Amino acid sequence: MAIDASNPVPPQFPRIAGKDNIPGHVPRELVRSAGITTGPEFLAAPHKFMARLHETMPPIFYDVSDYGNAWQLLKYEDAFFMLRHPEIFTNEGATPFPRDPNDYFYFIPIEIDPPHHRKYRAILEPLFSPKGVLELEGKIRRLSNDLIDQVIDQGGCEFTTDFGRPLPVSVFLDLMGLPQEKRDTFVKWAVDLLHSQSRETMAEAMGLISAYLKEVIAEKKEQPDDHVISRIVHATVDGRPMSPPEIFGFVIFLFIGGLDTVFATLNNIWLWLANNPDRCREMISDPDNINTQIEELLRVFSVTFSGRMLAQDYELRGVKMKKGDRVTSVLPACNYDPEIFPNPTVVDFHRPRKPILAFAGGVHSCMGAHLARLEIKVALQEWLRRIPDFSLKPDTAIEYRPGGVVGPEYVPLVW
Repeated sequence: MAIDASNPVPPQFPRIAGKDNIPGHVPRELVRSAGITTGPEFLAAPHKFMARLHETMPPIFYDVSDYGNAWQLLKYEDAFFMLRHPEIFTNEGATPFPRDPNDYFYFIPIEIDPPHHRKYRAILEPLFSPKGVLELEGKIRRLSNDLIDQVIDQGGCEFTTDFGRPLPVSVFLDLMGLPQEKRDTFVKWAVDLLHSQSRETMAEAMGLISAYLKEVIAEKKEQPDDHVISRIVHATVDGRPMSPPEIFGFVIFLFIGGLDTVFATLNNIWLWLANNPDRCREMISDPDNINTQIEELLRVFSVTFSGRMLAQDYELRGVKMKKGDRVTSVLPACNYDPEIFPNPTVVDFHRPRKPILAFAGGVHSCMGAHLARLEIKVALQEWLRRIPDFSLKPDTAIEYRPGGVVGPEYVPLVW
């Protein structure tokens, strides 16, 4: 639905949670407590858990938790439809991060539906287009090798902190025009916001992020540069300067979205490679197939979910949902839909190409998708060229954080 991002107001959609707050129109036979993102089965092996949902859950069910109740979509076709029909499934109010109702803002462009969405996205498209991100390839390749140089003679490393995090986060900070020396602080804020199950901890992290970014925005106003934050600060929409809430909502959305997703994806991929040395050799022996390999790994190890609100009553697969209901596409599960991807849990580097939902889709598809693919491609090429044989450190217990970005906490490697 059309909203005025220059004068934001909190949405009227209620946030309901818990088994005592199930709307009357929800059939009781579709109510579940699946534990997606938080339950012990999920945290033990999240991608296996989400692949099994096609066997253990209805295609659409109403998930109940203390954190929030929502319809869950498991089928690729349903998610594909949801992502491409913002007039039915709106993004307004769908983002779960806490905000001060007296200082409200929209996350831009993710919470802005057509027709206004495109005008915001266009501000940064030159930077994040396929052509734009290719200009970063040399920098990404140099950084990858610099990071490998620091560990290659040690016979092992903690992948998450020695390579998986610093590579994409450093690239992102340079793009945004933010200081590298605050990288660990930024990551801590993002982890508290994205993985804490405490609304208080999330609110505290949001407060720290907000205060810092408001200072940065003020600095960029006075001292413009060619980086992302400055471009947003000095951009125009419909021929006018953006309002402070628009600028802030745009900057903070990119800040949150850029710190954790590629990091988690790299961790998932390297954990799998460490446990499957034969597949490493397969990749190395077929370098011309790298792009297909990456798509398949992104399909199998998708890390995010996509939430919406019903802008109107709607019936899907015979399930009647009401305006104001929350709906989540469980994108990793959708990428395991056996009707679309036969033998979905098998990593098949020669699988016929079909669009994957790792980066959502439709008008709200991830703006950073091209950059993410390039970072993963360069990381794989340089790592496998220099450290082709590696494995998981013996007796390692892999752990996962609860939250909306799925990846292992630590991936200790040896070679």
